[in-house]
Amino acid sequence: MIVQKPFRRAIQAAAAAAFLATTMLSGLAHAGPTLDKINQRGAIKVGVGTTPGFFAPDSNGKWQGFFIDFGRALSIAVFGTPDKVEFTSSSPQQRLPALQSGEFDILLSGVTVTTTRAFKLGFHFGPTVFYDGQGILVRKDLGVTKAADLDGATIGAQSGTTGELNVADFFRKTGKTFTPVTIEDTGQFIDALESGRVDAITQDSSDLVGKRTQLKKPDDYVLLPERLSKEPLAPAIAGGDDRWLELVNWTVNATIQAEEWGITSANVDEFLETDDPAIQRFLGVDPSFANELGLDPKWAYTIIKTVGNYGEIFERNLKPLGWDRGYNSLWTDGGLLYSPPFR
Repeated sequence: MIVQKPFRRAIQAAAAAAFLATTMLSGLAHAGPTLDKINQRGAIKVGVGTTPGFFAPDSNGKWQGFFIDFGRALSIAVFGTPDKVEFTSSSPQQRLPALQSGEFDILLSGVTVTTTRAFKLGFHFGPTVFYDGQGILVRKDLGVTKAADLDGATIGAQSGTTGELNVADFFRKTGKTFTPVTIEDTGQFIDALESGRVDAITQDSSDLVGKRTQLKKPDDYVLLPERLSKEPLAPAIAGGDDRWLELVNWTVNATIQAEEWGITSANVDEFLETDDPAIQRFLGVDPSFANELGLDPKWAYTIIKTVGNYGEIFERNLKPLGWDRGYNSLWTDGGLLYSPPFR
């Protein structure tokens, strides 16, 4: 008997719906300590920062931003809905200890992947979601065009970050001198720069772009072209829950793979009619692949439909701040974003 395509789609959809009813409780339950706590609690606890475009509450108190969208994507992967996630702002000094103590299930706060954090502190990292580098923001009236011109300058760096070491290494290598000023509260960075307490501030360039928009006269300041370091920003979780790590990995990968295939929140329904078996597996048209993983067959479809692919997330949150994709472009466009195959 030949089953017509629409009827076949209906059968597959019904099978996926039936599977969803049991998967979220059976497939993800007892998979590890973090996922067990998440399922029992009914929400994912996420540590974030306070940089516009990346993570910030809107006028109604609802969190918005690049990393926030990945938190909602994770909520979809675990619960099938974007709203079972709790975002809490945490400072660079507090966020890693809070993750270690179990206060958060994951940090989506712009954490740099380092060997010390992996080996000594025992954190696991998901895929790099933003390729960044430490920059320096200076007053234009200093007449400085490159970081080496800041010989003898007073530079503010935030305590508890990799920024302190990076700027010291840079000036040591260039044979220049500077006076460091350690600033604990990131909110004081702006005051220190505007008041003249420091000549410049240094931090990840992603943070500095956001801070520049908060200055009273943004055009009076310039972000210097050099990047003092590599700062691959990735989701961070505590060790000991491989299932949770893989769920984080493939949630991020799904947004990247969708962009590579040209699947967006606007056209994802059209792709449900594709004859490409790889896309059928990815979107849950063929539920057998997700069944083997213990996931809702529609998990990737719902992520893309709800929050969009990586490019949409970037354009929505970071493009208004003047960010270009750069290294954060797909590998097919000369960038560093690359998803392993969904098979």
